[in-house]
Amino acid sequence: MPFQLTSSVFADGGKIPALYSCQGEDVSPSLVWSGAPASVKSFALFCDDPDAPRGTFHHWGIFDMPAALDHLGEGHPDEGSPYRQAINDFGNPGYGGPCPPRGQTHHYRFKLLALDVEKLDVPANARCADAEIAARKHLLAEATLTGLFAINAP
Repeated sequence: MPFQLTSSVFADGGKIPALYSCQGEDVSPSLVWSGAPASVKSFALFCDDPDAPRGTFHHWGIFDMPAALDHLGEGHPDEGSPYRQAINDFGNPGYGGPCPPRGQTHHYRFKLLALDVEKLDVPANARCADAEIAARKHLLAEATLTGLFAINAP
């Protein structure tokens, strides 16, 4: 079975509902995964927007998730999470939903990394991009789910 990442709220290549964006409640979507390598020791999840005007914009970084975990529920808390969360490009820990310039459709990549270490060696205030670089040094497998979002022009 291939390593897969899915969501009950949008299909790969499908539209992310407004609830999960800056136009809604800005809560993280539910995510489920399967088919991870048997040797996985932890997971890291990153969400970014490669279409952002100034280059890739990082919306979420959550890591040091145990190997036994196979999902994250909707609305994972930004504070009080049992897992470490990096600082996103909004300047906050936790999830920051899609919020592209009005009238543009952007791609949001949710990338789940299966890692060969239980804990990443990154500082408490690590930014998403830095945490992802550290995670990729321990990569066993990667599963990606891409959603689309646009704020319609008035």
